[in-house]
Amino acid sequence: MFYSCFAALGLDITVEDSSSHGRLDMAVRFGADVYLFEFKVVEREPEGAAMAQLRERDYAAKYRGGGGEVFLVGVEFSRETRNVVGFEVGG
Repeated sequence: MFYSCFAALGLDITVEDSSSHGRLDMAVRFGADVYLFEFKVVEREPEGAAMAQLRERDYAAKYRGGGGEVFLVGVEFSRETRNVVGFEVGG
């Protein structure tokens, strides 16, 4: 759903972007800035796992030095309720 919304806006999107530390779920470029998304299902992972993975694996390293800011976005879904239950933004 996130991908569809951003794609409909015509943004530059990369999914499953590989680095030496793993695979980022989605990168969205908006002007000079980059938004890095990690998605987790809360029934499988502890609360805060999406943002923790973004920071631990330093996915932002690949995007630093591009002239803009890099934002980290952790999104957590519930399989039971089929809704977003956690959303965290950091830099």
